[in-house]
Amino acid sequence: MGQRWKDAVFLHWRISVEQAAGYMPPGVVPDVFDGSAWVGIIGFQMQEASLGTGPGIPYFGTFTEINVRLYSREPDGTRGVVFVTLDATRLAVVLAARTAGIPYVWSHATYLPAQANSAAVGYSVRRFRGGARSDFAVIPDFDAMAEDSLSVHLTARFGLHSVVAGRTAFIPNTHLAWPLFHATTTVLDDSLLHAAGFDVPGPPDSVLYSPGVYTLFGKPRFL
Repeated sequence: MGQRWKDAVFLHWRISVEQAAGYMPPGVVPDVFDGSAWVGIIGFQMQEASLGTGPGIPYFGTFTEINVRLYSREPDGTRGVVFVTLDATRLAVVLAARTAGIPYVWSHATYLPAQANSAAVGYSVRRFRGGARSDFAVIPDFDAMAEDSLSVHLTARFGLHSVVAGRTAFIPNTHLAWPLFHATTTVLDDSLLHAAGFDVPGPPDSVLYSPGVYTLFGKPRFL
């Protein structure tokens, strides 16, 4: 499946390795940087998702997604993402993804673009039936490219680990390096992390923005 990810906002916090380990599929461990595991809230616009390199799927291939995620590593060093939750508006997409072991949640998810009087971009999530919610926004600094080791560690992820039919699978994806910029948080009112089992103190330790990339998912490999 091909997907274009646009206007990505990355908020990350340090957490203990022990806490992250409880969410890892069998056969993988938390991928550690500077002595810590990391949990992130990432919002982006999914655009023109397609089967293979074909044309984008009308309506269902374009939506807003906000995910809570961790970072994983196999014994051979292969690095990936472990999704804890993914909020999206398209119910059909949510149901299809859940059958493949991807923990999507049906929510009202909205992209908040920059306005004439504000350079901030962000996302808003409202889970149905009074569930968890989140509002966050950042102002990108387009003069500050994010090329440091931590930023690369959190974003240079070319696959995900998930449990499919009772087995741990690595699903690869290919994309160019994210064009990344440091950013400043202007809004953060979140309960998605708490709902997922994480209570992080204070503001995020890393705040990044990217205009986006095009990615292509490949065939799963079972561990």
